[in-house]
Amino acid sequence: MKRILFLVSFCLAVTSANAREWGWWNELHGWEPGMPGWRSYITISPGYLGPNALPVPDMNNGVLEQSKSLKVSTDFHFRTGDQTQNIAGQFYYPFSDRIAVSVYGVMLEHYSMSDQIRDERAARDRDGEGLAIGDLYFATWIQLVKGRKFPNTLLRMVGKTASGGRLDAARYADSPGYFFDITFSKELKSVAGNWLLRPFVSSGFYSWQTNDMENLQNDAFMYGAGIELDQSDWNITNSVSGYSGYKDERDCPMVYTLSLERSLKKDAIQLQYIVGLRDWEYQSLKLAYIWQWK
Repeated sequence: MKRILFLVSFCLAVTSANAREWGWWNELHGWEPGMPGWRSYITISPGYLGPNALPVPDMNNGVLEQSKSLKVSTDFHFRTGDQTQNIAGQFYYPFSDRIAVSVYGVMLEHYSMSDQIRDERAARDRDGEGLAIGDLYFATWIQLVKGRKFPNTLLRMVGKTASGGRLDAARYADSPGYFFDITFSKELKSVAGNWLLRPFVSSGFYSWQTNDMENLQNDAFMYGAGIELDQSDWNITNSVSGYSGYKDERDCPMVYTLSLERSLKKDAIQLQYIVGLRDWEYQSLKLAYIWQWK
C-alpha cells in the first residue's frame, strides 16, 4: 500500500512540476489537458522553422565535379528576431566522370530568437536561445549527358534524415524527406579574359513529412535558373531557385544566391550571399574552405 501511495505521489509531483515548467506555453497557446500534444502546434514548413530546417537546395551547374573534396563553412543567417550561426560540412566523392556521392549537413548551430518569433512558431524554448545539431543529407549525382550537342544533363537524388534536433525550439523538422532534380547547362562562348559563360536551369521534386495527421506529406515542385562565369581561378554564379509546396503554410520558399569562388594552388575558398525572396525571410553569408584532391 505504501508503495502504491509513493508512486501516486511521485506521479502527481512530476505532473505538477511539468505544469509549472510549461505553464507559460500552455497559457499562451490555450492548451489544456486532453488537447493534442505540443508537437501538433509546430508547423513543419520552411517559413515557421529555423533557416537550416528545410532550406532551398544549392543549385549546381549541370557538370559533375571530378575532384574529391571536403568543404567546411561558417554560416551567418540574419533576420529580425532570429539570429543564427552555424558550422556546416560536406564530403564529396566521385567514382568516375559519370557518378559521385556526397554527405553534408549542419554540424552545430547557435540560435537566438525573440519572443515574437518564438511564439509565432509555437516553440517551447522559453529563452529562445541555444544550440542544435542539424540534419544529415545523402546525395547521389549521375552525369547523364556531357560535352555533346545536347545540353549537359546532371541528375541529383538526395535523402534527408531526421537527425536534426530541437523541434521544441522550432529549429529543425525532426522528420525525413527527399528531393531529386535534373539540371541542364550549356557552354555558350568564351568572352574577354578567357571567361566561360554557362547558363543553367533545373527542375525537380521535393517531399517531406509533416505532423498534419490528415496530410502527412508535403510535396513541392523544385525549380531554378542561373548563369555562371568561369575562369581558371575565379567562378561567379548568380541564381534564383526555390520550391512550391501545396499546403499554403509558408511552404513556397524562393532565394537569390550570389556565389564567388577563388581557386588556390590545390584548394579553394568560397563566399556566398543568399537572400530570401519569399517564405524564407533570412539573409545569409557563408564563408567556406574547400580541400580538393584527385
